[in-house]
Amino acid sequence: MDKSRSKRVRVIFLVLLFSIGTNNLFSQEIYKSSQTEISFFSETPVENIDAISKEGKALLNTKTNELVFITAIIEFKFKKPLMEEHFNESYMESDHYKTAYFKGKIIEEVDYSKNGEFSVKARGILNIHGVDKEREIAGTIVIKNGVIELNASFDVDLKDHQIKIPKIVVKNIAEKIKVTVQASLLPKII
Repeated sequence: MDKSRSKRVRVIFLVLLFSIGTNNLFSQEIYKSSQTEISFFSETPVENIDAISKEGKALLNTKTNELVFITAIIEFKFKKPLMEEHFNESYMESDHYKTAYFKGKIIEEVDYSKNGEFSVKARGILNIHGVDKEREIAGTIVIKNGVIELNASFDVDLKDHQIKIPKIVVKNIAEKIKVTVQASLLPKII
């Protein structure tokens, strides 16, 4: 990621961080990941398209259950360079819509001090292509020896985020894309 893009993602991440509360910023209640893996998959009879970003960021406040995931759109890597180019220029317009993020709150109470696996749902705003959409996303939390693993898989309807697919390739790209998020969070030390 070039320096200016990296700086923009950090600034947005910090704004989102402060928007989820700073009362406990210096305690062990804030967990973060700076290498969150976010991938997507489009399946059609013509071809499958998948891409992955390993540069996503995640924050979780274990006291309030608030969480944020963010990634720079340009960080998604494809198997075919031409797909990556079309994704950034034609569909996601990544020069204009630089990031995608989810900001929300885990609904269930979770005892973060104990090892275990928990099925959870997070309610919040998913912003893709500059369009906010209220979502409730199911996932799992696995806590093991102070590390919090967050995993979720959900569908994104391209129409919900005003992502237009040219008619010439409409059969190559699914209307709903499967998104997967995997993050290993550690206590944030400032």
